[in-house]
Amino acid sequence: MFGRRRKMREDESVRDTGTDTVADDDRDGGPHDIDDIGEDAIGSRLDLGSVLLPIPQGGQIQVEMAPTGAPQAVHLVTQHGRITVSAYAAPKSPGQWREVAAELSETLRNDNATVSVETGPWGRELHASAPNADLRFIGVDGYRWMIRCVVAGPAGSTAANAPLTAIARAVIADTVVRRGTEPHPVRTPLPVVLPKSLADQLAAAQQQQQQQMAARQQQSAQAAPATGEQRAVAPQGQPAPQPVRPPQPPRRGGSGSAMQQLGF
Repeated sequence: MFGRRRKMREDESVRDTGTDTVADDDRDGGPHDIDDIGEDAIGSRLDLGSVLLPIPQGGQIQVEMAPTGAPQAVHLVTQHGRITVSAYAAPKSPGQWREVAAELSETLRNDNATVSVETGPWGRELHASAPNADLRFIGVDGYRWMIRCVVAGPAGSTAANAPLTAIARAVIADTVVRRGTEPHPVRTPLPVVLPKSLADQLAAAQQQQQQQMAARQQQSAQAAPATGEQRAVAPQGQPAPQPVRPPQPPRRGGSGSAMQQLGF
């Protein structure tokens, strides 16, 4: 069955014309579908449920939590910048990334970002320069899924030949998608599930942070003037891990500009 599925993807990829057509060598190199390589091939990748990521050498993990308390995104932080890989539901036929890239390019330009369309290993890539950061968006269409990678760093860090871009492409090439059989609307982010060890570390860090903040607030209240006036005391240091906001794709009908939705 898996061979038939892979053959179907290859036939459909041929029908997608233009710069988004993926060469056979690139497609065979990844990203991979879990049904093609099997669970035994997961190896040392970080298992996030719907997507399994290789960790770059020297890379660190940052977790962003949604208001509901559920993990929303996981970021790979390197010395050069940040890499965020997400998996989305997509139709069986390719072409979703082309549509997403076109919409993203338009909204970025409307926000006065400088945008160029470049050709990478998997086809179309977007390079954007904003006042606060340089960005590169890489997308790959799979069978009922789409990978979107956002690369963010200081000026010049996301150029085509930059080290950060090379690291991001290597991560994508070794990424595995576990789409599952559950129905998801097109463009819906596939759920992220943290490994137990990582979830336990995050919960312990959050509990420690809350205890530290409560202790500082109590000390501030005791040291306040007799009038009852209290001053807010900013926490000193940076408890780890700290949830961060990753770049997000523009949402139709969402509030704020595209750059605000991207986190910049």
